[in-house]
Amino acid sequence: MSKLYLLTGATGFVGRQVLQQLLDQGASVRVIVRRGKEHMFEGQKNIESVVSTDDLFAEPPSFWNSVCDGIDTIIHVAWYVEPEKYLTAPENLDCLIGTINFAKAAAAMGVRRFVGIGTCFEYDLKGGVLSTETKLKPGSPYGASKAAAFIALNASLPGLGVELAWCRLFFLFGQDEDPRRLVSYIRDMLSKGEVANLTSGEQQRDYLDVVEAARMIVLTADGDTQGPVNICSGVAPTVRQLAEKLADEYGRRDLLNFGGRAPNPIDPPRIVGVK
Repeated sequence: MSKLYLLTGATGFVGRQVLQQLLDQGASVRVIVRRGKEHMFEGQKNIESVVSTDDLFAEPPSFWNSVCDGIDTIIHVAWYVEPEKYLTAPENLDCLIGTINFAKAAAAMGVRRFVGIGTCFEYDLKGGVLSTETKLKPGSPYGASKAAAFIALNASLPGLGVELAWCRLFFLFGQDEDPRRLVSYIRDMLSKGEVANLTSGEQQRDYLDVVEAARMIVLTADGDTQGPVNICSGVAPTVRQLAEKLADEYGRRDLLNFGGRAPNPIDPPRIVGVK
């Protein structure tokens, strides 16, 4: 019998691409979705089952005992990621507590491998170049909650017989991106022939297409690496360079208004990952 995956966050920006990668390789997947979204998986081959919940982070151990039955590998993508809110949202604490309860139940049910999704915001960003050896020094509730989840699970799960891999995402763009995110915003404005107001664009950022990020996550899930893994491109063009590349698709660099948006005074000048 082929191994069975459990995927959370399967309807989200990253999760739906992870699901597609799994299905493309013929994997059998059990998905957990918010109640009312079950119809999104109708007719999809290799979806073993669809489990619905009003809030997976508030579910009791009995829920997880049932959901994790027969699971070999978990890919836990779900988290509170509302753009413009997620960095400081109190929901981060709910996600932290719920994730720990989830992982504890997974271990009790004999799950072999748990793949969590972290963030580059767990790191001390002052260094600019971030490897998995960079010290953790999160500057937001989001980064702190992700880091706390990693520290707790990394210290606990191996002793319970569960392999833990922690995929730290950097900056993503691509299919089904929220329109409030940078790349989507620029493309939307340019497609309408409207001015895109940006900061000076001097910041360097490690951007990666979400499809490639999902491929890297699934490779990690199928491998034997344990501990933190950076999901990144390893290069960091300036935001100006990125915006100009996008504008060239429309032949409209004239619509890029650099300096039209106030800079964030605490925004690090450079964030690039080391694979």
